[in-house]
Amino acid sequence: MNPRRESRYEYRALLACDIAGSAGRGERRLQEIRGTLRSALADALGAAELDARDFIRDDTGDGCRLVAPAQLPKAALLFPLLPELAVRIRAHNRRACADTRLRVRVAVHAGEVRLDPDGTVSGAPFEALARLLDSAPLRHATLTGTGGTPLAAILSHHVHEETVGHGHEGLEADAFTPTDVRVKEYAARAWLWYPGSPIGPRAGSGERPAPSERPVQPEPQPVEQLVRATGHGTVFAVHRGDQHIRHNDRG
Repeated sequence: MNPRRESRYEYRALLACDIAGSAGRGERRLQEIRGTLRSALADALGAAELDARDFIRDDTGDGCRLVAPAQLPKAALLFPLLPELAVRIRAHNRRACADTRLRVRVAVHAGEVRLDPDGTVSGAPFEALARLLDSAPLRHATLTGTGGTPLAAILSHHVHEETVGHGHEGLEADAFTPTDVRVKEYAARAWLWYPGSPIGPRAGSGERPAPSERPVQPEPQPVEQLVRATGHGTVFAVHRGDQHIRHNDRG
């Protein structure tokens, strides 16, 4: 007789993404942009030499959540994956009409998750991941630059510390800006990155926004921020402050 399968806990890297401003486009357009994001993510995973079949994937309606295989280093969810994804979204936006262009938010975290025999995955790290994805600093970061930023990412302090802090290839510390995240009961230090940073994770194409794209005016912002254009891109800075993390991260 086969031994009874039981739930187990494993340390996994996690990535969640969603499409900013997806509401109000209508069902047909929503399905179209969802398909575009799925295709761009699959292509970016391939370009980063990651096999999408190794990931546990959940569809979240206007985005998705990926649970990385147990052996995959956290840094692999940052470089070259994020710049490869940004390049593909930028390329799509160049040829898309206004209501099918994409701005994508990405959050990256890691921790002990529960894997059940039925294939479901759960645990406290997903709560932190959702709060990061829904945070005001990340939402505002997608509004920077000409036509909005194609992709803006936020890293938990735990992930930043063990990837950027350890000097992994392609992850320049100056490209990541510390920020305060406070969503409901969650309060923590996190780190922002997006294409256009003068230094940082980047892929080889170096594509820039199409000249026809118009600037997006940021909404009123609860977090103090500075947006400064440079000859190489845009620097996004937010108010620095003390953080109080009310959950435990591994490592």
